[in-house]
Amino acid sequence: MIKVLVVDDSALVRKLFGAVLGSEPDLEVAFARSGVEALEQLHTLKPDVITLDVQMPGMNGLECLDRIMLEGPRPVVMVSSLTEANADETLQALRLGAVDFIAKPGGAVSLRIQEFGPRLVEKVRAAAAAKVRASLRLKERVQLRTAAVASLRSAPRAPARPGPEIRATGAGLVVVGTSTGGPPALEALLVPLAASFPWPIVIAQHMPASFTGALARRLDSISAIRVVEVSRLVMLEAGCAYLARGEGDVVIARKAGALYAMPAPPEAGYPWHPSTDRLVRTAMDHVSPGQLVGVLMTGMGNDGAAAMARLHAEGGKTIAESEETAVIWGMPGELVKAGGADWVVPLPQIADRLQQMIPRHAAHS
Repeated sequence: MIKVLVVDDSALVRKLFGAVLGSEPDLEVAFARSGVEALEQLHTLKPDVITLDVQMPGMNGLECLDRIMLEGPRPVVMVSSLTEANADETLQALRLGAVDFIAKPGGAVSLRIQEFGPRLVEKVRAAAAAKVRASLRLKERVQLRTAAVASLRSAPRAPARPGPEIRATGAGLVVVGTSTGGPPALEALLVPLAASFPWPIVIAQHMPASFTGALARRLDSISAIRVVEVSRLVMLEAGCAYLARGEGDVVIARKAGALYAMPAPPEAGYPWHPSTDRLVRTAMDHVSPGQLVGVLMTGMGNDGAAAMARLHAEGGKTIAESEETAVIWGMPGELVKAGGADWVVPLPQIADRLQQMIPRHAAHS
């Protein structure tokens, strides 16, 4: 039995969440009306998963999350409205230890609960299996992160250790897929890359459209490479990463010899969006497998596994995040099980592996 604590100051939301979660035979639901009540139940109920509203009077969601991750770390799913301000706060919550988030449906929540409910149940069950580590206080985590980013930006880049693998040559493309736990994983992937990284990177992160712009701006602010959201047709350039706009997909096209990324509406047959499978398959339509590298990181489900396994079979290179560092080893685990991963790498080593495989001369050879 999974014990779930629903933390929300709205009586209606507590009632609706309780009805959805309580109807599942493997879920046991309790409630808290405030952050203070949530912390009391943290020690008495000892919940397996907490859903936590971002915006609450008194102790807000971020402050409550900070205390939870210090006093009794466990999987937390943030509940956020679809606004830009809430997007920034939700992304901060993910950096500070929350494993996932779910966006409240717009308008009357009660009218859309049939659509929203299955996603809530899915995220709670996935969170119950997620890895959570004890954390420092919020202030200390922010200070350590700021120092680490400054160090990465100012320190000279040590040459990557040569490996036995065959290195890429010529112009090419890196395609990345991630879901639950993805925003912090993308930080770990992009921040260590030099501004001169020779291939463009296109990313499919499962996320609503109102959140991907905020995520792209955040990643751009802390990375040496440029990071932009794909909201229109854009030519791909070296030293840049392109984040798919949420809810739709991103596809690769070629025009006059140049590669482009462009947004595309969801297509039947692809259940998750932005779709990693669709991104990889369209990339393979325009780039030879030998000039493609696929990276599949933390996330529930299997999006990207089939397409990257095909890429691997046709001579492309693929990297799967290892189980030891993935918040949820669903997507990368499925790639490994399919025999489609050239390397299974802990998250902190993925950027270094890319820089070994794609040396700076590759874009011009």
